[in-house]
Amino acid sequence: MKILITGANGMLAKAVQNELKNEELILTDVAELDITNIDMVRKFVEENKPQYIINCAGYTAVDKAEKQEEIARKVNALGPKNLAIVANEENVTLIHISTDYVFSGTKAIEEPYTEMDEKAPESVYGTTKLEGENAIVDSCFQYYIFRTAWLYGDGNNFVRTMLKLGKEKEQINVVSDQHGSPTYAVDLASIIRQAIAKQIPYGIYHATNLGYTTWYEFTKQIFEKANISCKVNPVTSEEFASAAKRPKNSKLSKDKLLKEGIEIPTYEDALNRYLKIELNKE
Repeated sequence: MKILITGANGMLAKAVQNELKNEELILTDVAELDITNIDMVRKFVEENKPQYIINCAGYTAVDKAEKQEEIARKVNALGPKNLAIVANEENVTLIHISTDYVFSGTKAIEEPYTEMDEKAPESVYGTTKLEGENAIVDSCFQYYIFRTAWLYGDGNNFVRTMLKLGKEKEQINVVSDQHGSPTYAVDLASIIRQAIAKQIPYGIYHATNLGYTTWYEFTKQIFEKANISCKVNPVTSEEFASAAKRPKNSKLSKDKLLKEGIEIPTYEDALNRYLKIELNKE
């Protein structure tokens, strides 16, 4: 099976490459394939003839996007639209990664968001990602959109940052009123592989690790598992100012994926596996 992966140097793309290492992979970054240029996309796909395109490219600097809306829109909306148009022309299946930020995050904390819930992004990042989703739905018949959240893996990420801060400081402040599912890139890559193997119905799916927590509780778990004694103080989102508004409810229901027989580990299991690798580097 021939699979084109965009944004190949990113954290998720590396996990996808490892998960699909037995397939014929075509790895591209912006130097090889600028997804915002439809002529380049069309030429590249026509020449390489992939059966799947996995779009791991994205403008993910959530706070910077507030001031760089044009760039964010090109990468998060125009790029996916171009891939969708060409995928449709060439009968290729497009797999795209989206985000919990397409929702407002104001739903009652007890209720996870389903794929059918109303979208109402409250940041430039979320708005441009939703525009990308809509462009795919409008331009392409064979697509999977996987909305994920709180992603970490082999690269700069929240867990690695907390490990560093925990060893340097006696106490840190962490937001306690944002709820979601920390998601290991390795497990998201596995979900993508399973979706391809099982040929689940095309559409939009929520794809995070199972279980829910807060950044504050997650940090306490990280420190406990890593034997770090740093004190963690809970603070509100308002106390922890940022340029872009964060959803307070980032809980995504995985029921749709689970009904298709996709295996999804818990976030606790994922953290154990990640820390086993990370702490062994020291």
